[in-house]
Amino acid sequence: MSGSRSLAEHVADQLAPLGEVTIHRYFGGWALRSHGRQFAIVMDTLYLRVDSAARSFYERAGSTPFTYHAAGRQVVVHTYYSAPAEAMDDQDGLRSLARTALR
Repeated sequence: MSGSRSLAEHVADQLAPLGEVTIHRYFGGWALRSHGRQFAIVMDTLYLRVDSAARSFYERAGSTPFTYHAAGRQVVVHTYYSAPAEAMDDQDGLRSLARTALR
């Protein structure tokens, strides 16, 4: 798994109206932060931070949790879910998801 810097930059540009969005190396990918708070990670996919209240929305939208392999097993990270496909083409929708991730 590798992180797409160009995808991270694109998302940061789309979210610029929310205020400061910075990009930082994060394991094999990139972390997106706003005012020092991490709210998303980008590998080859954008994953947004979710809480228990938002998780069902993401699951209904067909999103999946961030997963990786370590020590011969699959690790599932339920605090980050892939952005719904339609949000990637909807700047307002993406901003709304980012606002929720920042709460």
